[in-house]
Amino acid sequence: MSFSEASITADAVARRSYGKLVAFLVARTHDVAAAEDALSEAFARALATWPINGCPQNPEAWLLTTARRKMIDAMRRRRRDETGSEELQIVSENINAQIPDQRLALMFACAHPAIEAGIRAPMILQVVLGLDAKTIASAFLTSPSAMSKRLVRAKDKIRQAGIPFRIPERDELPARLETVLDAIYAAFTEGWTDPGGTDAARRDLTEEVMFLARLVTELLPEEPEVLGLLALMLHAEARRRARRNAEGEYVPLAEQDPSTWDAYMIAEAEALLLRASALDSLGRYQLEGALQSAHVHRRRTGQPNRAAVVQLYDALFAISGSPVVAINRALAIGSLEALPDAAADARLAEYQPYWAARAELLARSGAHCEARQAYEIAIGLERDPAVRRFLQKRQSALPI
Repeated sequence: MSFSEASITADAVARRSYGKLVAFLVARTHDVAAAEDALSEAFARALATWPINGCPQNPEAWLLTTARRKMIDAMRRRRRDETGSEELQIVSENINAQIPDQRLALMFACAHPAIEAGIRAPMILQVVLGLDAKTIASAFLTSPSAMSKRLVRAKDKIRQAGIPFRIPERDELPARLETVLDAIYAAFTEGWTDPGGTDAARRDLTEEVMFLARLVTELLPEEPEVLGLLALMLHAEARRRARRNAEGEYVPLAEQDPSTWDAYMIAEAEALLLRASALDSLGRYQLEGALQSAHVHRRRTGQPNRAAVVQLYDALFAISGSPVVAINRALAIGSLEALPDAAADARLAEYQPYWAARAELLARSGAHCEARQAYEIAIGLERDPAVRRFLQKRQSALPI
């Protein structure tokens, strides 16, 4: 096996099993940072030895064995006089080649009330789903350096407090559920940035979080927000293929062909929203799902429903206070005045959708010069070449 082949194999294993491996290690040691460090060393050793010795039959088990040995060595260095400690004995148990899926347990553990509320969902994204600090920071509208520091502090607190990594008792689940759902949705949104499914890492991420969302609905079938989140994700996923045309160009929702949407996913999403509404407890994800449903209804029937959409945005903003919701609401009502002020909210300065929305609203109002400037900022912030070309076309269509 060449170095290149070993690298490809290790990368594939990392995408597929990183969260499982970390969860397995943390479940026995309660030390997130040590588990991540040991796993990183195991991957580095794989790149050094697999090209020479060949790829093992079970790469995940090889990595798990190597990482656990690294953790044992680290413990022995720290505890030279306590090599018989209970913790060391637990970590040095015989390896089980069948790696259990403990991701959900670790997700709920990261939502522990002893951890700072604002860092719980980012912790899940990094520890369980393997996202880097830069990507997580983007999802939560903050800087990568600030997010990295907060994650390090949180992991230190977990280790010092000895927080147990297990699925909480049933009466503890509701208090932690919101964090788990927020993390699942943030991860789904990251996967959503690859509409064609050509990025293997993002494709795997989308499949994983869809699976986890279904797992949570099985665990808590009577929680309406769980049903609402899965409905929201299904509605979005149903339109994935329609977001690009045959030439790979970006197609906005208003121009998509509804016949290309996945009717089965949409039907499942609608059924979930009905189940959620019958539970008579309205929340953010149900409203988000209802908005997606309203867009589908308008495009399929041709019947305008702007008033209903604005009403849903009003309710959603009242619950969340999110600047992202405020941006979408401003677009729905066509009001530049309703758009948040980037000068008053530093998080919006590098948020592409804000500048794209501002450009569109300025263009509608006839402020073409200002619209052109806003488009320029949006284009500079956009990572997706197809979306960038779309924004450039909108910008070039403005009157001189």
